[in-house]
Amino acid sequence: MCIELQRTTWGDDFHELVPPAMLLVTQKVGGVTLGAFDHEDLLVGFVYGITGILDGEPIHWSHMLAVRRDWRDRGIGALLKMAQRDRLIATGVARARWSFDPLVARNAHLNLHRLRARVLEYVEDMYGENPMSQTDSVIGSDRLVVEWSLRTQPPDLSVAGQEDDEEEEGPMVTLKDGTEPALPDEPAVRLEIPRDIQSLKKHDPTRATIWRELTRTVFQHYLDHGYRVVDFRRGRPGARGRYLLVAGGEGP
Repeated sequence: MCIELQRTTWGDDFHELVPPAMLLVTQKVGGVTLGAFDHEDLLVGFVYGITGILDGEPIHWSHMLAVRRDWRDRGIGALLKMAQRDRLIATGVARARWSFDPLVARNAHLNLHRLRARVLEYVEDMYGENPMSQTDSVIGSDRLVVEWSLRTQPPDLSVAGQEDDEEEEGPMVTLKDGTEPALPDEPAVRLEIPRDIQSLKKHDPTRATIWRELTRTVFQHYLDHGYRVVDFRRGRPGARGRYLLVAGGEGP
């Protein structure tokens, strides 16, 4: 079931499938594989990662999180991450890291707004010339790498996500046809992204590529100048999502 869900999530051309044997054996050395099931024992979501050592301390890399399309936006992904957190804490792991495409609004909202993970870096074409799927190759495999401190107060998932309509301060950086993006020197800056980059990649790959170039420029500029990515808001239904970047200080 897990192999099928990997294919339905990332496409039939996805060539980085984690085979069942690896899902099983990595758990013998601190890896985590957890699934969410419906009342008929159908796998509707899973999370998978491996544990290693960094700077002399155990750290977990959460490699995959997938939820069936018809079960999305029900909080399944957040619940899987919290179950992963509990399992890791019980084994003495205090930090988890993973990466995600900064143009995927759903993932940005989960990672930054709901879980309050902290952005460490922006990696251009993380998977190089060997993207994980053909759809990923349309605009390159740029990623934000985040770290989740597992022993801090866990987020209250019952209230997280209820402030999406609030307006943050700071100018908005967005895509404007035919012009270079303005990069204002302000204490706080908002960066807009498409609501559904996957649909845009399919129906208008040229515009999707322009969005990648814009967001790559903005993230690299502000992170190089000491800004922190501190939140992501989806906004009202149909609206574009937006990141909040703040000069100095620490992320969430």
